[in-house]
Order: sequence, then structure tokens, then C-alpha cells
Amino acid sequence: MDYMQPVVIELGDRLENPGDSFSVADRLPLESYESGEKQFMLDDGVSYDVVLTNAGDGILVTGIVRAAATGECDRCLEPARFDIAGEIEEYFLFQEPEDAEAYEDGYEMVGPERTIDLSGAIWDALVMDTPFVVLCRPDCAGLCPTCGANLNEGPCGCAEASQQAWVESDDNPFAALRNLKLD
Repeated sequence: MDYMQPVVIELGDRLENPGDSFSVADRLPLESYESGEKQFMLDDGVSYDVVLTNAGDGILVTGIVRAAATGECDRCLEPARFDIAGEIEEYFLFQEPEDAEAYEDGYEMVGPERTIDLSGAIWDALVMDTPFVVLCRPDCAGLCPTCGANLNEGPCGCAEASQQAWVESDDNPFAALRNLKLD
């Protein structure tokens, strides 16, 4: 995977029998990542906590990925911080399946050295839990489309000036009533 370094877990003689399991937790020193065209900085890398279980024909990996990320607010362009808590659920088969289509969500293979690489599952959980719209706060007012002022810092006056100009213009559908004299 091009996005992060491999996260290889050596199974060794662990997980020999169906039902056997063990846990792995660690932190990856990832400083940033991209999702779509957006760049996100990671305050303290990415941590993961997973349980590996022998499910008979493969290893089931379940767990969680956590990170604190900072990106650019989609409305006001100021820094926006958010927490990531993405779920991992990945299946690593011991042998290539005869019917690969039976695995709707896909599968990975246990390596020939009895290793598995969690980087793909960690990456998927990180990206899937990244919000599509990043906001510095839920009620972010954004930028004024006229002057570009940050409306979170207060009104800029453009909306009021635009409204007043429209009221006084001849484009106003009520402009004809302006000169109406009622006795």
C-alpha cells in the first residue's frame, strides 16, 4: 500500500487452533494523510487496538483505529480538529478460496511466513471515519461571498448593504410602487 508503511504482524505459532485469539495494540508515527483532495495533519499519529482470532479457514481481525486530525474547515478555511474512531474488520485467509465471489467484502491472504499486514485495514478505517465535510464547529457561518470576511468573527455588513441596494434598485419588483401617492 502506498499510503503507509506495512504493519506486519507475525503469527508464529500463535492462533494454531480455531478459536485461538490474541490482541495487538500500537501507535504508528503517521504525520498526515490525504482523503480525496483534502490534506489532514495527525496530532499524535494513529493508534490501533485489534484482536486476531483463528476462524478456522483464516484470521479474523477486529478492532479500532484512533487518531486526532486537523484539516481545513470547508466553510471558513480555518483549522478544524476532529477525532477519528474507525472500526477494523478484516479477514485473512490461509488458502486461496475456490469461490472468491463468496467473500462479498473481499479478503486478504495470510503471508507465506505466517504474517499479516494490517496497513490496508488501518488505512481503510482511517479514511472511512474521516468526515466528508469538515467543519471547525457545527454552526460555522463561513466566509462572506462578497468580501471574504470570516462571518464567525461577526457580520461584515455586505448582506445589509446588498439588501438595501436591492430595495432601492429598479430590479426590485416593488419599485413601481415607490412613487405611488395614496391620498
